[in-house]
Amino acid sequence: MSQLRAMQTEAVDRGTLQINVTSSVNAFPVERAEISISYTGVPESTLEKIQTDSSGQTETIELAAPPEEWSLDIEEDRQPYSEYTLSIKAPGFEPVNVAGTEILANVKAIQNIQMKPADASGEEDQVFVIPAHTLYGDYPPKIAEAEIKPVTETGEIVLSRVVVPEYIVVHDGSPRDSTATNYYVKYKDYIKNVASSEIYATWPENTIRANVLAIMSFTLNRVYTEWYRNKGYDFTITSSTAFDHKWIPERNIFDSISVIVDELFADYLSRPNVRQPILTQYCDGRRVSCPNWLTFLQEPTNTRKPLYLLGLRLVVVIHFKGVLFFVVYNFFNNALQNFIFGNIIHRLRIYNFINIFDTV
Repeated sequence: MSQLRAMQTEAVDRGTLQINVTSSVNAFPVERAEISISYTGVPESTLEKIQTDSSGQTETIELAAPPEEWSLDIEEDRQPYSEYTLSIKAPGFEPVNVAGTEILANVKAIQNIQMKPADASGEEDQVFVIPAHTLYGDYPPKIAEAEIKPVTETGEIVLSRVVVPEYIVVHDGSPRDSTATNYYVKYKDYIKNVASSEIYATWPENTIRANVLAIMSFTLNRVYTEWYRNKGYDFTITSSTAFDHKWIPERNIFDSISVIVDELFADYLSRPNVRQPILTQYCDGRRVSCPNWLTFLQEPTNTRKPLYLLGLRLVVVIHFKGVLFFVVYNFFNNALQNFIFGNIIHRLRIYNFINIFDTV
């Protein structure tokens, strides 16, 4: 408890939170849902009580958060976000409790809640516990795979072209865990959840864009190659960091990430003359070393904030005559390779192809 109180005492900055409550049956907004907010670990001490309006939304409230610099400093070991517990009650619905909603300094957290209509079964309250962020907690490292899957004539590739699905099926566990639950999740919601779980929403916008592109490319590779279905499984992707990305049921997302996912959701990274999105494997470069993968890097800037970049070496964003170019420097076996954008014909006014030659 002392460690928790010390962390909350150091929460000298402020983040914001908005809660959206809907029915799990028809997605209609739940009006007059009452929400009690407390520090996770101190549930008996209520900090705020708020209520949803006719659209199922609460007002945006401010909550304490650790200094923003903690999430920007690669050498910082302290938890850079505060954790809150939400208790939600509404007439005609089963109560819901969410423990571990994350609040980062100077960004808006969005917590979506689905409530089950009450019945006579006497079911217990729904309880969701959000585990630690992947950059703070301990998770299994990614098992290496080929970034481009072989295409044969045996029918292993089901899709004839790259498509962005409306829904994907997420297996909440390792592939061989038959007890894990399968969730049908909207593609954009999945990307927002993963990005909120694997990067910090306080990072610069273009750094978030680079990471989101890597997450989307990886996911679309799983979709395009039907990777798990061709192995006899009935899902698209898992939530295990050893195999895929970390996806967490009912976790909150952040507005800075949500806006960028909405902007880029139809894009992905590919190789020249290769149709499939590449399996963009990455690590943080600190807890897990992966010299031949995408790695979070820190570079100094002329501000007080260090700049995190994603790339085997570097991702640079260049503005030239109103056109936004992403240049991705990528080293495999000491050879400079190219990345290009796929699915960008309708976005040529924003993106263009960049060729990377022998020099950096």
